[in-house]
Amino acid sequence: MRKFLIFSVLVSLMAMPAFSAEPIRIGEIATVTGDFAAYGVAEVESIKIAVKEINDAGGVLGRPLEVIMYDCRTRQEDMVNAARRLVEQDKVVAVIGPSGSGLCIAAAPIFTRGHVSHLGTLPTNPLVTVNESGKVRPYNFRICFLDPYQGAIMAQFALKTLGAKKAALLYDVSSDYSQGQREFFVKTFEAAGGKLVADEGFRGEDVDFRSQLTNMKDSGADVLIFPFMGKSLPLAVKQARELGIELPIVGGDGYGDFMWEISGETLRNTYWVSHVDRYDPTLAGFFAKYLESAGTECQEFMNAVMAYDCVYWLKNAIERAGSDDPEKVRDALEQTKDLKLMHCVLTMDESHNPKDKDGVILKCDEKQKKALFFEKIRPE
Repeated sequence: MRKFLIFSVLVSLMAMPAFSAEPIRIGEIATVTGDFAAYGVAEVESIKIAVKEINDAGGVLGRPLEVIMYDCRTRQEDMVNAARRLVEQDKVVAVIGPSGSGLCIAAAPIFTRGHVSHLGTLPTNPLVTVNESGKVRPYNFRICFLDPYQGAIMAQFALKTLGAKKAALLYDVSSDYSQGQREFFVKTFEAAGGKLVADEGFRGEDVDFRSQLTNMKDSGADVLIFPFMGKSLPLAVKQARELGIELPIVGGDGYGDFMWEISGETLRNTYWVSHVDRYDPTLAGFFAKYLESAGTECQEFMNAVMAYDCVYWLKNAIERAGSDDPEKVRDALEQTKDLKLMHCVLTMDESHNPKDKDGVILKCDEKQKKALFFEKIRPE
């Protein structure tokens, strides 16, 4: 873990000789190793790009940004330890990342006790920004839309666009992210007249889904719903096709370009909720910078874009606060309204979530090996 910390700090220091003022320290927690490593690597690289741009342009309030990053290894205990260190020892103004809902929920009390804001990149479970009783967590924010929103998008798309009436669902019982999407898909789908004919679970470490998929195949479903993420996702898609299941598959924002390496052309007829369109021309400049900086194409594009925009969101909040005082920055984050970022115009709602963001449906093209824009959708 330590080697990633040193790397991140040195990157931000590269631009500091031109500054006489002390740096503004921001924290980053990423899943650089573990099941979500591909997502974390994309976030680290994107934050590095944003910080360099900002420092090269004069910094924030005339001061450079310095990033202190820890790898939480996709483990809740490491997430909590990293959050505690950033808040109590490193004295950062705010913390960005990671994308996992369970990770962010586990560390939420640390940010509250330390009065340091946390900006989630892609944690979509409602409990990231509100507690079990529905009370807003005062120091927790996110830039992405939520699982209820995603679940409703999947249900509406399955019913109206695909014309599905019966759904078979596979989900990760050990994941807050997966359970949340499952819950809200079922609620919306059934309320609109759909029927759930198979409801199969697995645990995150599982790699064989043939038993569950066989039950789903025999259920009479006309669509498969895969609300989970990580390596399990391409494995499940591939095994479904190997079992002769050619039904459309609909999933949430767990899609990543890494899936082509495992699933290949079996990704045909699959649809995924996304926060952005990878091939939106307005994002081309960013992905060109990513390629130049990382030396490789950006695969986990949603994580990359969200992490990049989180840096600029935080920059804007510090500037509006006129200070790097964590309390003043928290207030400015909460008051964000009509902020033009790379992928959206951001306004915070009363629960510290983006207000009225459109969802994007991507469809996998097995010939081009890309997930291409299919339609834009907002739940009714």
